[in-house]
Amino acid sequence: MSNGLKIGVIGGNGWLGRAIIQSLLDAKLTSPEDLTLSHTGERPARFEGAYWTRDNQQLAGRSNVIVVSVRPADLPALAVDAAGKLLISVMAGIRLDELAVHFRSNRVVRAMPNAAAEVGKSYTPWVASEGVEDRDRFIVRSIFDSCGTTDEVASEGDIDYLTGLSGSGPAFPALLATAMMKDAIAYGLSPDIARRAVNSVLIGAGRLLERRNECPADMVDAFLGYRGTTAAAIEAMGAAGFDAAIAGGLAAALQKSVSMGERS
Repeated sequence: MSNGLKIGVIGGNGWLGRAIIQSLLDAKLTSPEDLTLSHTGERPARFEGAYWTRDNQQLAGRSNVIVVSVRPADLPALAVDAAGKLLISVMAGIRLDELAVHFRSNRVVRAMPNAAAEVGKSYTPWVASEGVEDRDRFIVRSIFDSCGTTDEVASEGDIDYLTGLSGSGPAFPALLATAMMKDAIAYGLSPDIARRAVNSVLIGAGRLLERRNECPADMVDAFLGYRGTTAAAIEAMGAAGFDAAIAGGLAAALQKSVSMGERS
């Protein structure tokens, strides 16, 4: 990353904003002195050397790249002129054309990191407006590579779908883990043993998939082939409607993502 790139994060004290900032610093893509971060309430005691402000227009004036990391419902209150800046939104559902008009920029990107950005393991899809240049794309890829892995996708429809699939990401394994823990405790295991067992299963599975870099279906097929206890569990879950429940959840997330971008 060349010298002179100054990054502003609107919502720099929010959970996702903090995760992105820390990833940028850990990857040495920027320095605290080149960061301008906005906040509400008391000045946060973190990211020493960064410039903190409550004035988002001041943030825009000090930055070449602006990351908007606030709730979609907060957008109407953000009166920021970002003309001439690269603007990256991580707000779910807010479309490129609305972002361009609201922030007065023709260089706009929609991106959807997930909670794993905190540990450098987010998958972040993004889509760009027509005004985004090759240099801008390099910057976007660098930012989100620092948070994990990233892809530029073909359309906003892809982002809407991936908002549910990967944007919600860690919530889904956590939901599975919760159901497994409840069953283990109901069986009679102590909560501590149930938690350690379940967390280890999820962590181990993730690392296996990462190391092997294979399709998850291949792992499922391998276990089915053994015709043992795992196969019995997989088949029972399938018969109970596991796939349909997942598809229904992703459909609901997609519908919510689209509706968030259709606000009056």
